[in-house]
Amino acid sequence: MDLKERKKELRKLIRERKKLLSMDNKNLQSERIFSSVVNSSVYKNANTILLYWSMDDEVPTHDFILSNYETKTILLPCVVGDDLVLRKFSGMQSMKAGEQFGILEPTGEIFSDYEKIDLMIIPGVAFDREKRRIGRGRGFYDRLLSVNQNKKMGICFDCQLVEQVPVEEFDVKMDYVVSPDEFIGNE
Repeated sequence: MDLKERKKELRKLIRERKKLLSMDNKNLQSERIFSSVVNSSVYKNANTILLYWSMDDEVPTHDFILSNYETKTILLPCVVGDDLVLRKFSGMQSMKAGEQFGILEPTGEIFSDYEKIDLMIIPGVAFDREKRRIGRGRGFYDRLLSVNQNKKMGICFDCQLVEQVPVEEFDVKMDYVVSPDEFIGNE
């Protein structure tokens, strides 16, 4: 099986695993993940953080964003064509449905001062303990992450942490991977 097939099979496997998680279970795992995140020195020392407005099958981020955006600068990605642009989250009044996927995205000025981002908290389909990540296959995050030297933290449910993620040269490795039970990476 070639690399693209292995990625496709892994995405299918994880999609099936996530379907078994109730919303209560997802929220519980999310609380444990974000408890580890906020207790990490990389988070404590960060002023500007890239996060994401979660979809139903991702680690829920809405409550975390809403409870932290007044003390940290929270940036969220917005899909523009084949790329992600970043905008500051400044409350629910600034959110509208995105054009491509209907995910809520902040309106306002595009944030382009990437050097100011201290931490990027990234979703993924699967991660491994070598901090490799596989996304949904469109390359949105890989393109964004490849131009940034910022600290990258992947967050995932327990069922998304696998033995080995098949990667290609353009797949960007994380500095940390956080699941409900593990914090992988040196602080």
